[in-house]
Amino acid sequence: MIVATAGHIDHGKTTLVKALTGVDTSRLPEEKARGITIDIGFAYWRPPGDDATVGFVDVPGHERFVHNMLAGVCGVDYVMLLVAADDGVMPQTIEHLNIVDLLGVSRGVVVITKTDRVSDERISEVAVSVRGLLDRTSLAGTDVHKVSAVSGDGIPALAKAIAAAARHGRPSRLGRRFRFAIDRVFTIAGSGTVVTGTVFDGQINVGDRFVLSPGGTDVRVRGIQQNGHATSLAQAGERCAINLSGVEVSGVRRGDWVLDPLLHAPTHRIDVRLKLLATETDALRHWTPVHLHLAAEDLTARVAFRRGAVIQPGHTATAQLITDRPLAALHGDRFIIRDQSALRTLGGGIVIDPFPPRRRINPALRAAQLAALDTDDAGTALRALQACTPSGVDLSQFERSFNLRADDLAELVKQNGLVAIGKEPPVALPLHWVDEIKQRVVDTLERFHAESPREPGMEIAALRSKCAPSLSLINFQVLLRSLVDEKRIAISGSVARIARHDATDNREDQLIWSVVEPVLETSAFNGVTVSELASTTGIAEKELTDFLHRKSRTGEVIRVTTDRFYMRRTLAQFATVAAEAARATLDGKFTVASIRDRSGVGRARAVQMLECLDRLRITKRIGDVRILSDRSL
Repeated sequence: MIVATAGHIDHGKTTLVKALTGVDTSRLPEEKARGITIDIGFAYWRPPGDDATVGFVDVPGHERFVHNMLAGVCGVDYVMLLVAADDGVMPQTIEHLNIVDLLGVSRGVVVITKTDRVSDERISEVAVSVRGLLDRTSLAGTDVHKVSAVSGDGIPALAKAIAAAARHGRPSRLGRRFRFAIDRVFTIAGSGTVVTGTVFDGQINVGDRFVLSPGGTDVRVRGIQQNGHATSLAQAGERCAINLSGVEVSGVRRGDWVLDPLLHAPTHRIDVRLKLLATETDALRHWTPVHLHLAAEDLTARVAFRRGAVIQPGHTATAQLITDRPLAALHGDRFIIRDQSALRTLGGGIVIDPFPPRRRINPALRAAQLAALDTDDAGTALRALQACTPSGVDLSQFERSFNLRADDLAELVKQNGLVAIGKEPPVALPLHWVDEIKQRVVDTLERFHAESPREPGMEIAALRSKCAPSLSLINFQVLLRSLVDEKRIAISGSVARIARHDATDNREDQLIWSVVEPVLETSAFNGVTVSELASTTGIAEKELTDFLHRKSRTGEVIRVTTDRFYMRRTLAQFATVAAEAARATLDGKFTVASIRDRSGVGRARAVQMLECLDRLRITKRIGDVRILSDRSL
């Protein structure tokens, strides 16, 4: 369990951590000289007779160092809010409590310190004021402990309460891909770059390879330390130090993440649910510049609202945060915003969609999508999202956004009656809707053939506009391919048709075929050109060309050159000649000359027919010779 301190400057946070753990978290010379905490400090404690390790993050209480405090409280499980008995509630007490509340930390304890300096009446008075302050926050109803680090009064009881909380832990996030928020970077001679921070999700092992985000540098884990001791494993909810190879110390900074490669997707825009503190006097307006704190990151951003909306003090609304540099964020991440000068906390909230659409979509539709995503449960979100996403839910993005494993995502898709189609990216659609689209395609093609029997088929783009205009062309083609696999339709180039449809199955074309077929049959391997065929049959050349192209889609005739068509069975006979030529050689390779001699046609015609067989993958050319494939006509 990770415990963060919170509270006003000089209310005894560092002293209390030392009393509990024996560790002085002040590590900077300036901190020791001035007697105040400037940056975050760390200590570890193992309760007597307990296997659980508690990591303490001691944060500064001075208003000038709130940005450091925010880096320390990211990802914590538990908070100790300290209030000195002599001072009582002070400005940073309130700001730190607001931050803890906005970050959704609901487990903790209030500690009234320096009780040796005041009367019991004063202690009771402070306790009452603190309990009132906790109302309507995530720490409402939290126990209040009264301690003195000088006399030791109350320390054992506080330690017992923290140890009990550590045993209960928090909901497991081990089944997720690894995420680690960096809050400190340094170098050690002989080891190189070392980073410390909190494991948000998953686990890490020595030797693992990850990505440093948002920069995108590939890194490898050389070593892991916890509480000053080497270990081979660290997991969600723990702090650790990681020795990284593949990056110099100058290439890492506080706020970076060490991530599973699939999670590396830097973004400049995040859609959020944002709460403005009730203590603000003015509404938060569109395009307000702010400081955004997410995990250990601190960067500048703008708050954007749709159609000039605002957030009134004490209210919550959806908004978009547009950052000045790339940010690594996922669904459910908590954040804080402070004013442009970084002097006060304005509010905070939770990331709903870290990868919002790049193009504007219907506002009502987008509002429904954000409402669908505004939940902690991925299954609930997927079920609601598919109902308001006509083009299908982008599963790659959903998997990344919710930090899901592939198997878990597949199970969610199945449980919600969805089916994944496509690959780049795959999208989830309701199974019943997919079946409806496929039937609509078949019905549309049936009507098209009835109205235009001589047309070879319908253009796929036109078919999509009639049957599934909201579906991307790529994913619509995936559905068409499934219909092809089911032998319900056929596709030739950009045209789709019912599998059994023959564009020449009508009286007029049958009359043409009765005249053309005998000529093509008797022409054998020599074949005839369209103009020669027109001269022989007395049919217009343009009409013949159109007919032969339509007939070729049935497979009965095959176009060998732009103006020469052959009967399929004639080409099959020619392929047999090629097979005989191949069998006549030891290595199965044959030449144009051998085909020419065996078939009795000229070299030019033999080349044309062989090139056709190459296109059909019956033969394969290798330099000046050919070989047979395992295909047949």
